[in-house]
Amino acid sequence: MPLRYYRLFDLLARRGMKKTDLLQIISSPTLAKLSKGEPVNTEVICKICAFLDCQPEDIMEYVKE
Repeated sequence: MPLRYYRLFDLLARRGMKKTDLLQIISSPTLAKLSKGEPVNTEVICKICAFLDCQPEDIMEYVKE
């Protein structure tokens, strides 16, 4: 997958949060998709950005294959 979400998990760690804190705003299957680097829709990205008060580039990166 060309999108990587490691920045999201790094941001959570820097804030003293865990992946499971995202379950307040997204479902468990969606969190699993993020953990596996699978695609999610822009609504999910918007929810995460609002929750963490950040920009999309703070949580994901496009990696050319």
